[in-house]
Amino acid sequence: MSEHLSPATRCVALGREPSTPGAQVGSPLVLSSTFHADGEDNYARASHPTWRAFEVALGALEGGEAMVYASGMAAVAAVLSLVPQGGLVVAPTAAYNGVLATLAERESTGEVRVRRVNLTDTAAVLAALDGADLLWLESPSNPLLDVADLPTLIEAARAAGVLTAVDNTFATPLLQQPLTLGADLVVHSVTKYLSGHSDVILGAVVTTADGSGHALRERLERHRHLHGAIAGPMETWLALRGLRTLHLRVERATANAAVLAGRLQEHPCVARVRYPGFGAIVAIDVAGDAAAAEGVAGRTELWTHSTSLGGVESQIERRRRYLSESSEVPENLLRLSVGVEDVDDLWRDLDAALRAEINPAG
Repeated sequence: MSEHLSPATRCVALGREPSTPGAQVGSPLVLSSTFHADGEDNYARASHPTWRAFEVALGALEGGEAMVYASGMAAVAAVLSLVPQGGLVVAPTAAYNGVLATLAERESTGEVRVRRVNLTDTAAVLAALDGADLLWLESPSNPLLDVADLPTLIEAARAAGVLTAVDNTFATPLLQQPLTLGADLVVHSVTKYLSGHSDVILGAVVTTADGSGHALRERLERHRHLHGAIAGPMETWLALRGLRTLHLRVERATANAAVLAGRLQEHPCVARVRYPGFGAIVAIDVAGDAAAAEGVAGRTELWTHSTSLGGVESQIERRRRYLSESSEVPENLLRLSVGVEDVDDLWRDLDAALRAEINPAG
């Protein structure tokens, strides 16, 4: 039935108990680490009914089969475990700093080799695929919001026998479904939009539902089981509850982001607006230095000056405050995670902070 449902309806309807008289409507939170023998579940490091409910719902949204992990970085580590010792990963020069740091660490120990490319340079990415084992894509990228030509890159990687993993955290499956383009794996920081309330640390990997996807899933399940990067039932249940309103939150937040991006284009205190035309993340280069950007973030009252993104509340942060951030990210860049508040309230707060910190005539 799920293939005939719209994504909005899938968010609400999937991952529920069968409709039988007297059954509870909400998905159950199961707080048990061990189960009676000879059933579907045996021990909670291997499988768990609360995981399955979330995995069914997310898998249907992405068009594949999902696995939940203890964090987004646990999901990243699981995917990188698919690369053979000394294998070659083609990765962006600018992307989520946790991924960049992990690749650099593994490269330093000889676990992998890394070929870094600008994902917006399609020809360079295609040339880099020779001899690669994994192509890691992030589109839109964090925090520059660069958009890669996913159809072309994924098709070329598949033709070359290179696994493709796409971090779909920013777009969510409501705006982009990389598996339908031929990607092998989709990665999510569930902490962000999928859970949506800044109260969960969780990750996920989604594989295709065919034979090759099942083979990858078996390897990933074994890695999760042996390395212990398992999700807690409470976190998974909260994420599933958050998923029920994903379509509403994304619809409102993306509408807000489009309005703010348009207004910021004309702002005298903003040197550059980065906005891919979809999604709820906007980045701005303020008309000033790093200190000015920090000052703007600190002056906001409605916007939350904090890391992370994808919650119902709007968040603002200068990303180069972290040493692991790519040097390609400008020192004066602010990442704006636009929430679901009234857009005029958000604008007044941000506009006031910009004007108070930066002299437009200076």
